[in-house]
Amino acid sequence: MVFRYQMDTTFPDLRQYGGAEAFLRACKPRTVLDLFTGKWTGLVMGALLDGPRRFNELRRMLDGITQKMLSQTLRTLERDGVITRTVYPTIPPRVDYELTPLGRSAMGVLQAIGGWAGEHADEVIASRLAYDERAKEPVRSV
Repeated sequence: MVFRYQMDTTFPDLRQYGGAEAFLRACKPRTVLDLFTGKWTGLVMGALLDGPRRFNELRRMLDGITQKMLSQTLRTLERDGVITRTVYPTIPPRVDYELTPLGRSAMGVLQAIGGWAGEHADEVIASRLAYDERAKEPVRSV
């Protein structure tokens, strides 16, 4: 996947110019990248890195996640083949969630993003604060 963009020209289909398929709605990798844009996806996958976990265990680990959001995130990850859901025939039923090999293969990328976020959190937060302060200033004519 090549990301090339020419600022002074707009093309209806950039593939004919050697790249930019990711900018197209139907690009397969783009649809898969959507998987990782959810707020909770990386955190849920990270919580499963050490092995299978039950729903309530995940909910306790992930401070701030609602039951509804955890359910939706787990369903999406299962649908995409990133986690498995195993139901044990006990009373009450026991359900475990676990990363699949596909999910484990994505963890290097997610850990790199997490590492970058930890390394640059102070800079990003300072930038946000500075931006918010500038936004409070009255608009001046040029």
